[in-house]
Amino acid sequence: MVRFPPMGLGGFALAALLAGCASGTVVPASLQAQLDNSLTFPQLRESPDSFRGHLLVLGGEVLTAKRLKEGTRIEVLEIPLDRSLQPEMDRTTSRGRFFAVQKEFLDPATIPPGTRLTIVGEVTGSVADKLDETDYTYPMVEIKSLKVWPSGETFSRIPYYYYPPSYYWRPYYHTFGRIRR
Repeated sequence: MVRFPPMGLGGFALAALLAGCASGTVVPASLQAQLDNSLTFPQLRESPDSFRGHLLVLGGEVLTAKRLKEGTRIEVLEIPLDRSLQPEMDRTTSRGRFFAVQKEFLDPATIPPGTRLTIVGEVTGSVADKLDETDYTYPMVEIKSLKVWPSGETFSRIPYYYYPPSYYWRPYYHTFGRIRR
């Protein structure tokens, strides 16, 4: 039988926890110092050319993705980010659209419409294009880092330890309260 001293097991658990947190970062450490945290999307949308060269974090939902000669252009519906830099679930909080360009090869089939993503990108200016029947000025961002969030229905964002104990003791309740028979 292997015995761990109480502090050794706790130290191991703490190290595992910190390693898990470190691997889930959205912004690479090499880009962290270059970020302009004061720049907001409404400011960028108002005058994208004046922020050329600034690095920022944006997120949202993919509307279209198209492969062009210079890279893959993604039209993104901007959605504010939560604390974990993940786009919020409510599309009505959007403040506009932007184009993100990935210079390296990115197959548009890997980011279908509806995919939620977070982008660390450099502002490259703006492009005027059609949005339905109106002209729209899209801010342009060159992707430096791309995080695609997993898709699928999430039944609840409440961690499991908030559910009352009787929730798990019922014989037919499994997988977040759906009854299996």
